[in-house]
Amino acid sequence: MTADDRFTEDYRDAGGDQPLGIRNEIVTGPVADWATDFSHVEPEWAADPYPIQEDLRQRCPIARTERFGGGWLPTRYEEVAAIAYDTERFSSRSVVVSNFRPPREIAPMGAVPPISSDPPFHQHARKLLLPAFTKTAVAKLEPATRAFCHSLIDAFEGRDVVDAARDYAQHIPVRVIADLLGFPEEEGPRFREFVENTLEGVNLPPEERIARLDRLFDYLLLQIRDHVESPRDDLTTHLLNAELGGRKLEPSHVAGTMALLLIAGIDTTWSAIGASLWHLAKTPADRERLVAERGLLPTAMEEFLRAYAPVTMARLVKEDMHWHGVDMKAEDWVLLSFPAANRDPAQFDRPDEVVIDREVNRHAAFGLGVHRCVGSHLARMELRVALEVWLERIPAFTLEDPDAVTWAAGQVRGPRTLPVRIG
Repeated sequence: MTADDRFTEDYRDAGGDQPLGIRNEIVTGPVADWATDFSHVEPEWAADPYPIQEDLRQRCPIARTERFGGGWLPTRYEEVAAIAYDTERFSSRSVVVSNFRPPREIAPMGAVPPISSDPPFHQHARKLLLPAFTKTAVAKLEPATRAFCHSLIDAFEGRDVVDAARDYAQHIPVRVIADLLGFPEEEGPRFREFVENTLEGVNLPPEERIARLDRLFDYLLLQIRDHVESPRDDLTTHLLNAELGGRKLEPSHVAGTMALLLIAGIDTTWSAIGASLWHLAKTPADRERLVAERGLLPTAMEEFLRAYAPVTMARLVKEDMHWHGVDMKAEDWVLLSFPAANRDPAQFDRPDEVVIDREVNRHAAFGLGVHRCVGSHLARMELRVALEVWLERIPAFTLEDPDAVTWAAGQVRGPRTLPVRIG
């Protein structure tokens, strides 16, 4: 099988009789009790999950829900870390909680490798991506990223109020990932639609959710075919040429990894940038100190990542078991809330305070265990450059209307709208 013939047909049509997985009834509506009925897609969770997490940490460290077909939510660092490192009892074959559990047969690769892959396949799939995300490789992307940030702020001229999320933060990783994958830069709005469909549409009717995900993979297949016809020096061409065990990657592996990079590489980073700007807009003492002490920014960044960690991952329980005081059943979801772990008082001093000069800060914002974020160097570069350029160009800014700030619902939390006054 060559790179040319793998994608002649739509690989999704060639599977024959495949296991169908499990679909569950959609349950919506207000949460009755977060300890027994949690839902991370409800508006109160999106608006401010931290008091909910602290309450659960105190009275019920591992919450339960019957929504999504049943799942668990550990809120202490100890349990989150234990699950993240335990690949024997917890599978990563699906990392986004929804009303659909993919069949066990898709393991060990999963739908979006390597984040959906179980060992030992995971190690090999992850290794393919490492060269693109080293510090050296990321450093080459910094000048263009910095220039793009300046161009975004140039466009603010004459305006007193801008949306720091929609007009700034949400554009930066879109451009970086588009360049990395060799996708058209002007298709940012389409990428944002893919992100929101994938991560926020988990309670949509099955037909609608499938149709939205199909649009993502239809787009990826078009880009793949374009790269087959016109190879270039980018990550898509790298994946097309990559081999595992002496063979080219399966079409589903190529497309799945591209989907992962497009979705996760965008939403996680724009959420971190937006949350950091939100904090600085409402905390003038921290903003003024960072403007005066530029060298403090790397330390402050790590604190923003800890306090406003955007990402919550999921696992599936492999077999029935009694685990840390609860009875987990096979195929139960487990939400690995790295944001909750990062505010555990057993792990961090003054966990609910943002201490921008915090010296010891071993946070879990990029995950824990074998699935720790492969793109952490890239995300840190984008966050640092975005904040450096903003603070250089706009040293004084405040929230225009705190009540107008909205946050994404789902497993990646960050500001969706963030109006700030810059005049």
